[in-house]
Amino acid sequence: MDHEFDIPEDASEDEAVAIAAVLDAHLAALETADGESSPGWNPRRWSFAGRISALQRRETRVPESAPEDAWTAAGRTTRMR
Repeated sequence: MDHEFDIPEDASEDEAVAIAAVLDAHLAALETADGESSPGWNPRRWSFAGRISALQRRETRVPESAPEDAWTAAGRTTRMR
């Protein structure tokens, strides 16, 4: 299920990443509650890296050891190289 949302234009990069992470986690929880199984972190970390690229305008690798919780991972994007 694809969802679209708008991030306010006046949001800082950190705020934009946090908003995207919270919405992603919330939508994943809703899908899991609807009976769909969670795909795990590995496939989602690539889309998370894409969000970092789009919002922070830098390329990064999300390590396998990164927190699986999107909110926690969003707070650690500056540590990802």
